[in-house]
Amino acid sequence: MNNPASWQSMLGQSLGHSDWFSIDQQRINHFADVTEDQQYIHVDPEAAAQSAFGGTIAHGYLTLSLFPNMMYALVAPYRKASSTMVNYGSNKLRFLNPVKCGARIRLHMELAAITEKSPTNTLLTFNTNMEIEGEATPAFVAENLLMVIDEG
Repeated sequence: MNNPASWQSMLGQSLGHSDWFSIDQQRINHFADVTEDQQYIHVDPEAAAQSAFGGTIAHGYLTLSLFPNMMYALVAPYRKASSTMVNYGSNKLRFLNPVKCGARIRLHMELAAITEKSPTNTLLTFNTNMEIEGEATPAFVAENLLMVIDEG
């Protein structure tokens, strides 16, 4: 299912939800170390408790960085063995709600558009949102792009 005609049957359809993923302080700290973003709202539980967030929160880009793994799990059932799927970027990305330390998140995806780029490359556009368990507002919403490359 990696050509425009095959994906067409999924247009406007939900691919469902990923598994829940827990965000803990160790993961937040590791991300802060890698990105050198040591802002107190991420890495200092005592100071962050006094902030408007009431505790530490995940970096927005940490939440976004978990997207590819969750996305690939959702599109895997539709992938043909002779194709490669690569992350092609995002449009209209907005961080709407902070992910508090200890929260669980999951991805929801809906196929919004299909663009044939060449006889072997199909660009898929997904409306996505990263849900936070127990929260009405998602962590982020975006149009995420996935290039499907037919290799045979």
